[in-house]
Amino acid sequence: MACDVGTVRIGLARSDAHGILAFPLDAVAAGEGALAQVSAIVAELEAVEVVIGLPYRLDGSEGPAAQMARDWAELLAEHVQVPIALVDERLTTVQAQRGMHAAGRTVRNSRKDIDSASAVVLLQSVLDRPSAAGS
Repeated sequence: MACDVGTVRIGLARSDAHGILAFPLDAVAAGEGALAQVSAIVAELEAVEVVIGLPYRLDGSEGPAAQMARDWAELLAEHVQVPIALVDERLTTVQAQRGMHAAGRTVRNSRKDIDSASAVVLLQSVLDRPSAAGS
């Protein structure tokens, strides 16, 4: 499972049972209650790991958004019984927006879906790594 942590929404994605394809879940509103909602989804899906996007700056440094993701990951780790991995998510939102644009969606009519689409891009990048496939 993957989380794209934002200030407004937390985008969510999961993989199929074989760990080949990622697909979106409904995003949850950030803020009060989000931790409980995501924890419940992790349990319901019987996730084996949660990947959280770490939004490095383009120069590789960390800013406030990265610290927010780290803090949120630490909080989530206190509520779930699965490993949590922080993964570089630079440009996942850009890739998600391009994909939605290619599908005929505008930024305006895809705003509520972009966070989960970014989580899909993040999770798929992890699933596509050779080590994820047992190579």
